Amino acid sequence: MMIYDIIIIGSGPAGISAALYAKRSNINVLIISMNEGNLHKAELIENYYGLPHPISGAELFQTGLNQVKELGVEVKKEQVVGLEYMNTFLVQTDEHDYEAKAVILATGAPRRTPTIKNLTSLEGKGVSYCAICDAFFYRKRKVVVIGSGEYALHEAKELLNVTDSVTILTNGETINFEMDSRIQVITTPIFAMIGEEKLSAIQFTNETTLPVDGAFIAVGIAGSASFARTLGAEVNQNKIIVDDKMATNIPGLYACGDTTGGLLQIAKAVYEGAMAGLEAVKYVRASS
Repeated sequence: MMIYDIIIIGSGPAGISAALYAKRSNINVLIISMNEGNLHKAELIENYYGLPHPISGAELFQTGLNQVKELGVEVKKEQVVGLEYMNTFLVQTDEHDYEAKAVILATGAPRRTPTIKNLTSLEGKGVSYCAICDAFFYRKRKVVVIGSGEYALHEAKELLNVTDSVTILTNGETINFEMDSRIQVITTPIFAMIGEEKLSAIQFTNETTLPVDGAFIAVGIAGSASFARTLGAEVNQNKIIVDDKMATNIPGLYACGDTTGGLLQIAKAVYEGAMAGLEAVKYVRASS
């Protein structure tokens, strides 16, 4: 397996900016991104420096992507489902595994939380957002993963390391992963989570219930905060805590853009991406 100097997860303004600065420092860079993020949804942008006329977010996104490709940055359109660290970082996607000396988190998208009655009140009381973080507490217990895509499947497989009773609840969504015979799947929409001091069951809209000890939320595509939690980086809600160099408390792990909170604007994302890219380069060179 080839080891990249830096892997950037995300291809919005922060990720592209990080890649530009890192690549121009003669560093081997890989960008992995599944979608265009929030920038692509912007109808017109007219408050960013240097634009002679308003342009769409989709146009600005494509311009940035073309720019890094012309510099020789490798770009993979794959869904990142996991991140591990064992001397180097291992980035797991729905298609391949990639290794890097440093990682920059720049997805810009917070985790999706499904609208389920009592979910919020039971967070930390049987409801979790990180299988690799909390699986240990559910050894030989009955657990469920709420989600319908590759991210949900990845979390379910992680839980199989500690228990053989794992069920994926798609909450009425269509299954978007290849079935695994070890994992049961229920597609019925969820009405509520049952429990006061601790989660005890899932109630479905057809009035049936499923006794459970734990529920792991893995809806949609994993965001930067999910990956940061996996490695033990400091996270406040969905905001990754970084210093003024965009470094997390995990050596070699950086975050930039919307995922660090604050002003959710392109100008901030570009600055933080530049800083993260330059600091990651310093880290790679110092550790080589």
